Amino acid sequence: MPLQDRIIQLRDSSLPNQLQGVTKARIRSVLKTIDRESDDIVGAVFALLDDITPSFFTNARPGTRFCDGASTQHIAAHIGIYQRSATRLDREGRDYWIKPLRELGAIEPVYLQPETGAFILGHPVAKSPNSAYRLAADFLDVLTAPDAELELQLNKWIQEDQVRGRLELQAKMAELAKKAVDTKHSDLIQACQTVYAQNFLPGYEVIYVDDGDGDRITETQQKTLALAGIRFTLNDAMPDVLLWCPASDQLWVVEAVTSDGEVDFHKFNQLTMFAARSGKTGINFTTAYQTWKVAATRQGKYKNLPPGTYLWIMEDPAKHFLAIESTGTAYARRDK
Repeated sequence: MPLQDRIIQLRDSSLPNQLQGVTKARIRSVLKTIDRESDDIVGAVFALLDDITPSFFTNARPGTRFCDGASTQHIAAHIGIYQRSATRLDREGRDYWIKPLRELGAIEPVYLQPETGAFILGHPVAKSPNSAYRLAADFLDVLTAPDAELELQLNKWIQEDQVRGRLELQAKMAELAKKAVDTKHSDLIQACQTVYAQNFLPGYEVIYVDDGDGDRITETQQKTLALAGIRFTLNDAMPDVLLWCPASDQLWVVEAVTSDGEVDFHKFNQLTMFAARSGKTGINFTTAYQTWKVAATRQGKYKNLPPGTYLWIMEDPAKHFLAIESTGTAYARRDK
């Protein structure tokens, strides 16, 4: 049957609420865990679950189903016409609904052999109309897992891949960023310790935190600072988070910015002199923002991050950026 006829057949069919026992709500919930939830991506996954509709490939073996392998054009038609009763998606937009799934390993490339009508793994012929995609078996296992086993299966799938693990972390921090309202500065300071420092500053220990509550330096912090050979005076700039690496005897300052207080040139110079006075071998700096929107607003106005310092965004926690000086100031991404 020609593709156009199959599309018409889809348009005239009724869409089931679930395919292979999986609803769009289940798909959305799984994708939200790894920060890859969008209507088009959900639609693409739902299309590739379709084990009812015959394959759109006219030369596929009899009995071949849509879920066995579908081209980008086929998936676009399934989403737009079958699922939405509209027009097919623009296949040029595949970077937004196919590429993310490939990067996650949620789908795999397959190729329809014209001679046999069977699918083989990979895309051996570039830009071939026989190139297609299907759901990866381990991702399908997650989607079809019983409710009681879903969390376990999903966690296992995430942990097996570094990209998925990084996206899960990003999703968790984005959710925290949305929830933080009145306590957003304290939440950001906490994230700087438990997420940023643990991921990017191995070997460093938190020796001082200024969360704005009670004494500026508590008795416990005084003891910890003394062990690190640190003593603040009234004239010293007080960082939000101060870390120390015993092995290298270096310091690291993190400033958590919700309204102001970046590591600007003045603070950079003050704390660099403080580190030298304390006999430390060096000091590094990071300015942390809760969201990219806040970072863009602040830096669009002030542009006050010194070269050689780092930038970290709480809602995008799997990378940090180093400010480098060339003809201007640029940010070189440093992934975890």
